[in-house]
Amino acid sequence: MYREHTKVVKIGNRVIGGGNPILIQSMTNTKTEDVRATVAQIQALTAAGCDIIRCAVPTQEAASALKEIKKQITIPLVADIHFDYKLAIAAIENGADKIRINPGNIGSRERVQAVVDAAKERNIPIRVGVNSGSLEKDLVKKYGGVTAEGIVESALDKVHMIEDMGYDNLVISIKSSDVLMCAKAHELIAPKTAHPLHVGITESGTVLSGNIKSAVGLGIILSQGIGDTIRVSLTGDPKEEIKSAKLILRTLGLRKGGIEVVSCPTCGRTQIDLIGLANKVENMVEDIPLDIKVAVMGCVVNGPGEAKEADIGIAGGKGEGLLIRKGEVVKKVPESELLDALREELLHWNEIHA
Repeated sequence: MYREHTKVVKIGNRVIGGGNPILIQSMTNTKTEDVRATVAQIQALTAAGCDIIRCAVPTQEAASALKEIKKQITIPLVADIHFDYKLAIAAIENGADKIRINPGNIGSRERVQAVVDAAKERNIPIRVGVNSGSLEKDLVKKYGGVTAEGIVESALDKVHMIEDMGYDNLVISIKSSDVLMCAKAHELIAPKTAHPLHVGITESGTVLSGNIKSAVGLGIILSQGIGDTIRVSLTGDPKEEIKSAKLILRTLGLRKGGIEVVSCPTCGRTQIDLIGLANKVENMVEDIPLDIKVAVMGCVVNGPGEAKEADIGIAGGKGEGLLIRKGEVVKKVPESELLDALREELLHWNEIHA
């Protein structure tokens, strides 16, 4: 398990690495200069389960806004810098808990040194990010194209440069939109560094395709004991990223908590709106802090048997439904009352099962 042996890095009021729980990140899509909108989005993402938030800092105004944003949020704030080293320094001065840079985009060694010195002064971590799309030409030529080996060499070169500047409070991020290349790159880099790894599939796509690519890629990487923080990158509402990340971690057994909803595929026996019901159940349980499994079944014939592994379940029939606990039918209710009966059971779960 590589993640057990990575360095512990403090980001604001949270820690990653060293076997600590894998933290979920997202990125705001508001204009960072708009403090009110950015804070509102961060607060909504925090409520959804986001552990660390990143904001784009493309202007001096955005860097200055970080100071006010920080006062109104409770999770660590990462400043995302692309080219201008002065913006990285301004972000640090305005209270960023961590900065994300690609040293290759920052320019001369002197400029990178200036950023490193500012981070060192406040002891905030630098996330060294390398994307397959920005791989240096000499490495593309060396490996005959964009490859996992080239991405790893590029990242480690930059890490060693910053270490040579006397700073090792680092997190590494190597990303590609090619799922298998991304997985291979993480497999190659994990044994070569003790720095924590932030994992994600970049430019993964819309909510549907992005979720599938991210689940496959993160599943391969995380299941090998690699990765200390994750982001599911989606072209959509950032809250969807948090939902997906939590589900990926729970599916892999890397995070507990939250209700897991399982539901059967529809078939010719289904006599209720199972698709609608399953979606309503999934939305309903989001704010209920239980660590249990809930089954939503489409027929009263197989429902009780199939729901045996769930803590509680509902099975719908024609105009009516069953409430099931551990495969045993508890009661029969009209279809229209099925959702409410389940919610009532969940809200009083701890009293019932004390």
